[in-house]
Amino acid sequence: MSSGHSQFALLKQRRFLPFFTVQALGAFNDNVYRQAIIGLLGFLAVEQSQRLIYTNLAPALFILPYFLFSALAGQIAEKLEKQRLIVITTTMEIAVMSLAAVGFLTQNLVVLLVALFCTGLQSTLFGPVKYSILPSVLKPEELTGGNGLVEMGTSISILCGMIFGGLIFTFAGAHGTVVAAVAVILLAVTGNLVARRVPRVEAGAPDLKINWNPIPESLAIMRLTRRQLAVRNAILGVSWFWFVGTVITAQLPGYAELNLGGRPELYVFALALFSIGTGSGSLLCEKLSGRTVEIGLVPLGAFGISAFMLDLYFARPGQALAAGLDVIGFVKQPGSARIMFDLLGIGVFTGFFVVPLFALIQSRTPRAELSRVIAGLNIQNSLFIVVAAVVGIAVQRWLGWTIPQVFLALAIANTIVAIYIFTIVPEFLMRFLSWLLVRTLYRLELHGIEKNVPDEGAALIVCNHVSYMDALILAATVPRPVRFVMYYKIFNIPVMRWIFRTAKAIPIAGAREDPALMQRAFDEIDAALAEGELVCIFPEGALTRDGEIAPFKSGVEKILERRAVPVVPMALRGMWSSMWSRRDTRLGRMRVPRRFRAHVQVAAGPPLDPQGVDAPALEAQVRALRGELA
Repeated sequence: MSSGHSQFALLKQRRFLPFFTVQALGAFNDNVYRQAIIGLLGFLAVEQSQRLIYTNLAPALFILPYFLFSALAGQIAEKLEKQRLIVITTTMEIAVMSLAAVGFLTQNLVVLLVALFCTGLQSTLFGPVKYSILPSVLKPEELTGGNGLVEMGTSISILCGMIFGGLIFTFAGAHGTVVAAVAVILLAVTGNLVARRVPRVEAGAPDLKINWNPIPESLAIMRLTRRQLAVRNAILGVSWFWFVGTVITAQLPGYAELNLGGRPELYVFALALFSIGTGSGSLLCEKLSGRTVEIGLVPLGAFGISAFMLDLYFARPGQALAAGLDVIGFVKQPGSARIMFDLLGIGVFTGFFVVPLFALIQSRTPRAELSRVIAGLNIQNSLFIVVAAVVGIAVQRWLGWTIPQVFLALAIANTIVAIYIFTIVPEFLMRFLSWLLVRTLYRLELHGIEKNVPDEGAALIVCNHVSYMDALILAATVPRPVRFVMYYKIFNIPVMRWIFRTAKAIPIAGAREDPALMQRAFDEIDAALAEGELVCIFPEGALTRDGEIAPFKSGVEKILERRAVPVVPMALRGMWSSMWSRRDTRLGRMRVPRRFRAHVQVAAGPPLDPQGVDAPALEAQVRALRGELA
């Protein structure tokens, strides 16, 4: 789909770039710090017992604040102006990293672990701001691209932070403690300075009364995440993403050594492939979604993850024949290309899976609740991360599973969870089918959609009616969910009926055919507009038989008499010569003609004031938008 925009343009704009930089620096610094502690333990050659204390205690200390303070963090993020809160949390980071610097310089493990707990606390407070700020600074059509950039930035920052932190003591030797101390403080100070460039973003609920008791407030926030079925299951999907990611990354060190026959640096290489894949998949989401919140990518991502994990199992089900391989040595081994491709593929489809879910949560949650919903998401994520770590250890120690068997089980479990989510909320699968149909059959070009379709609030869209695919075309191009009013015989087309019903389309009939159905349709249209939704009607009342626009009927006037809302004229160009118009006979429509992958344009005009608007005036507006290209 061509839209003339790129998500990378956001990196040139102050409304996005400072925030993006702050979150990337934060992720980078956290991982520099954690890996530097491991490097310090190795440099000091501490006893194995002390290493075990760190490796078992450190993850728990970092994740514990998410359980204890996420409810408080969500309320604070809702109540305070967001730029101010970002400055506060990055100032906290300076204090925490100063404490960490003391730990490095004194080589005191207790101080380092206390600072690690404080780092988790600071991340807990920043978490609700990280995702709740995006809908306030981005347009609806930018949400997918913005989330893709954030996920890409986070993945790459984590990877680079692990590499940089892990190399400090390798290259600095005895001076490693000084280098680590200076590095974490400088990164924190830089993040705080950049945070002051973030534009002001008003609080979601400035009058919110904070409940300081974490237990009842955590329960209240978790209830808040379950108000809408689609949001609830999107949150479940994001938490499952963290479960899958935790299992994979926890197994990679052992997998690289035992199953790939590599030295420690091969683990970093495997992690880099996964991280680069995740970043690439996150960035591709905007291109594939056409700048809409396209949750149709979620099933694609889920089943893609399972397919590549399954292939990863078959690529190397047993232990490696070689040992002590560096990266070059591994790459030269037979079968290595397949393994690298699988790790990249898992990462790419992970991006397809998680980015639309974040965008859905942001777009469907009221602004005054979003920070608390994100806090609830963080609580659930933390639980899934802990469970993933326990399950990963249990199945290997108690059941004797090999790491490839863990990957196989995860592929099967991922498929089962995906099917469960898509069964409970068929909207995900419906959007996937419609996305697949539209991208397979057409090449879309948009004009004026972002500028003229309101970002929020009720509006009535009127459009010419050319083919049986018109509703799917418009659903794929309008950033917000749309309720379509369609002739009941089109609504009842096999297969398409399930898609239309899941999308909450409104079937309508003529007064002579079924007056009761027509009245129900007008009542449902009015109720949808009263709820602030977008409703789209085709005022011609039927598909065009000659490619020309038929006179608009008066139903649009009846709708506006009951509910005066802005009217957005839209036009489809090039659909008459595409598949599924009435230009072909029914038999002709069943073939794959030359017009497969037709170039179709969708144009939107400025919203019109409902006062004084009538059917002939709207018809003239749509005719002008369509022009000569039928």
